[in-house]
Amino acid sequence: MVFNIGDNVLVLDDDLAGIVRKIDGKQVSIETKDGFILDFNQAELVIIKQSHDIVNQLFSHSNINEVISEKESPIRKNKTVARVKDRYEPTMEVDLHINQLVKSTKGMTNHDMLTLQLNTAKRQLDFAIKNRIQKIVFIHGIGEGVLKLELDYLFGRYNNLKHYDANYQKYGLGATEIYIYQNIKPEY
Repeated sequence: MVFNIGDNVLVLDDDLAGIVRKIDGKQVSIETKDGFILDFNQAELVIIKQSHDIVNQLFSHSNINEVISEKESPIRKNKTVARVKDRYEPTMEVDLHINQLVKSTKGMTNHDMLTLQLNTAKRQLDFAIKNRIQKIVFIHGIGEGVLKLELDYLFGRYNNLKHYDANYQKYGLGATEIYIYQNIKPEY
């Protein structure tokens, strides 16, 4: 690009404009509107027709009113919609495996372990009822079925819930899901 003294120029990678005052090879000195003289390489400058036509030149492909209205229009945010599958997922899971409840079972009998598991299940179920949590999954494992049988007996003592096998794909055979009816007072 050929520059002449008096040309109006824009600096490419900066928010500067000015008038060419001196040309020395590939070095061009411009005077900004604030009166500063700055030196730039010719490759860093672009000639503009007139300083008052800057906006028209930059937006020559569209109307300035369109550009302003586009900038002022509100931006719609995408709402994240919960998948139907996720809405029916239980909100609380309780793992009743004994190694999740105590560090070591050393010195504990089978009866002690079963009692601890049932007390934990009762405490968590009461917590869910008190806090109006509607679905809860108790992960008990398969084993010999003693814990599952005792849990069925425990859940049967509540008249405000129903229990059934939890999602097989997620938990396998070793989990029971509880649905708590919130409008009935618990009787235990």
